[in-house]
Amino acid sequence: MDVRALFDQLLQSGRELASKGQSLAEQKLNIPSQGPEREAALSSMGKGATIAGVAALLLGTSAGRGLTGVAVKLGSLAAVGGLAYKAFQDWQAKQEGAPAAAPGPAANTLSGPQLEQRSLALLRAMLAAAKADGHIDENEQARIDAYLQKLNLDPEALHFVKNELAKPLNVKEVAAGADSPAAAVEIYLTSLLAINIDNAQECAYLDELAKELKLPPELVSELLDQAKA
Repeated sequence: MDVRALFDQLLQSGRELASKGQSLAEQKLNIPSQGPEREAALSSMGKGATIAGVAALLLGTSAGRGLTGVAVKLGSLAAVGGLAYKAFQDWQAKQEGAPAAAPGPAANTLSGPQLEQRSLALLRAMLAAAKADGHIDENEQARIDAYLQKLNLDPEALHFVKNELAKPLNVKEVAAGADSPAAAVEIYLTSLLAINIDNAQECAYLDELAKELKLPPELVSELLDQAKA
């Protein structure tokens, strides 16, 4: 399985949805145009990631995501690496008198096995964050499955995504994918794609993730500012 290609495909899908807005999101997610079924579907959107696991995870629209800017801005793994590195540099520049720490290589500078490893860590972080607000019921799972089918993923990639979404949420496992400060920043930033910062449960997940990644509060603030810009 080409992990980077899968990561970029999911990001591009989300970028398309975010940039074209809620009407396209509703179309992609088979939301009825009127009637009680539409009201029920829209009501479920308010539950954060329950709008659709992977779909919600990538949407970035008023249909479910709070951070519309980051979903439009981050259309590839390279973009994640670039934005994360910039946030790290901006934070470090504000640390008066503190010795400069080496962040390690950014995702957009990697190749070969290192690139695949980083891609896998970021993909798992994104999928985990999609589950941060709790249980996905059968109807919501059916909507996720329908959306995944529309992405025309190859069987191996489809199995991987569905398996990751079905796993119990484990923030320590997500954080364990960080082998450098750069990777830690990228994992946090990628997780923002799937998080609604107005949802208390999802915000709590982000806070716990930041602690596990050992990200300073000032750096977390810098990442949130970059994501919203």
